[in-house]
Formats: sequence, structure tokens, C-alpha cells
Amino acid sequence: MFRVIVFLTLIVLNLFSITLNKTYYVDSNNIKLLNLAPDSKYDVTLYKIDANRYTKKVKSEKVVKLLNKHGLKNVESSSRYIKFVKKSPIDTSKIESYIITLYKNKYPDITINSLMVVPRGYIESLPKKYEVLTSKRSHLSKSGTLSIKTMDRKKIFFDYTLDAKVYIYLSNKKIYKGDKVSLLNTSKKKIQLDKFNALPITKNELNKTQIKYNTKQNKILTFRDVQLLNIIKNGSFVTAYLKDNSINISFSAKALQNGKLRDIITIQKMSGQKLKAKIIGKNRVEIRWAVSIK
Repeated sequence: MFRVIVFLTLIVLNLFSITLNKTYYVDSNNIKLLNLAPDSKYDVTLYKIDANRYTKKVKSEKVVKLLNKHGLKNVESSSRYIKFVKKSPIDTSKIESYIITLYKNKYPDITINSLMVVPRGYIESLPKKYEVLTSKRSHLSKSGTLSIKTMDRKKIFFDYTLDAKVYIYLSNKKIYKGDKVSLLNTSKKKIQLDKFNALPITKNELNKTQIKYNTKQNKILTFRDVQLLNIIKNGSFVTAYLKDNSINISFSAKALQNGKLRDIITIQKMSGQKLKAKIIGKNRVEIRWAVSIK
């Protein structure tokens, strides 16, 4: 019975616990209790942003003490200061649409829960025409900075934060250099998008790529970790095709190099003659010019 009471007490305490954010965006110069504690039973003005300003910075310990006075006892903060920012009355839907399209192109199975876009400074309106600019690696993180370029070549900067989940492939055991990437050595998992060093591979790379170097278990596989699969191995026998005007000849030869699709490798005929050939498929090569290697 005692354990049940303790368990229920912990649940109640957790229901009313608050972890303060580093930044809060408010609709007016008045900073309300409901801005910090949406589940509060009443509302009151805690602070005011000065009339000629659009931000207010308050020590987190002061915010915690003030919330305690209003009956909120389980309040924590991981930052030293809490920043309050007055929202700009602008329509950011075009920018949001651009960001969503960008991430969906990079992560086909992404689930986007929310997206916040705020200007770096208070602005009253946006120009009618502008171009959205992002960095080449912006899609690797859940948050970042972008800019819009106006017709008169001015730039306005924005910060954005994305709450989303993406699918990744983890190595489910140690994978050795040259091993084919497949469902046998990987596990698919959906995780919260945070920050990647490189874009994670998708199911399209399974059975088409190989590991570049020995990889530990439970590593998120990215495009940096894989390369196209060698479809011809050094020492294997291949079928070579020679096409030259009306001539169409095929013969068996030995590959003297590993190779991927469309690679140029050296092969050796049964007579010992060496030729250059282009890989066109699994154990198939094409000789487009009659140049032998002595």
C-alpha cells in the first residue's frame, strides 16, 4: 500500500513539474503566467517588455522564485537566463513550406510534428517577393538559420526549429570493410531528428552499397560510411562484349580489379592479352575500343 501511495505521489508531482525553456515567444509586450505554464488555472502578468524594445532577459532563478509564489513549486531551468521575445506579426508560411519541402526531399519518410520560424529581430512585414536561402548542410540538424533575399538584394535572417522524427539504419553487429549493406547487418529505427554529421542512408542503399571501413555495432550508417557495391571482384570471370560497327562478339575473361557499375577495369583474355573494359552489370563488361595492354 505504501508503494502505491509513493508511486501516485510521484505521478502528481511530475504532472505539475515545469522545465523552463531558454527562450519564450509572446504575442504582446506582456509576459503572462500562461506563457510559461499553459496548464495554470489562472493568468497574471509576470513581466513587461519595455515599449521601445522587443526582448526581455531575466535571470532564471528570479523566474523560478516568481513562479513559486504563484503556487508552481516544481520548476527547473537548465539555463542561467530566460529570454522573452515579442513575436513579429508576419506570415512565415512560405518560408515554412520551403523548409518542409527541403527536409522531405532529404528524408522521404520524415514525420514533422511542428515547425517554428522566427526572425532575428522584430519586423512588421515581409516583402511580397523574396528568395529563401539555406546552407548545404542545413537539413542535417533540427534547427538552424536561414535568410531571405529581397528583390533589392537585402537579406533578412530567421531562426527555425523543427520537431520531427526520421528513419535511420543502425549496424546491428560489427560490419567489415567491403561487406554488403543489407537487412542482415542493419536494423531500421525511427528516432527524433537532432543532428547528424552526414545524411543517413535509406532503404534504397540496401543491397546496393558496401561499407567503406570496419564499423562498430549500433552505429548510424550515413552516406559517408558506404560506397557503391563492387559487382565484379578481382580474380572473378566475366563475360566481355565487343561492339564495333557491325561486329558483335562476346568472350570469357578474367577480371584483374574490383569494380562498381560503370567503372573502367582491366581484364585478361584466356590468351593472356589484357584489355580495358567498362562494367555494365554483374560480371558483365563492355569493350568499346580495341586497345590492349601489354
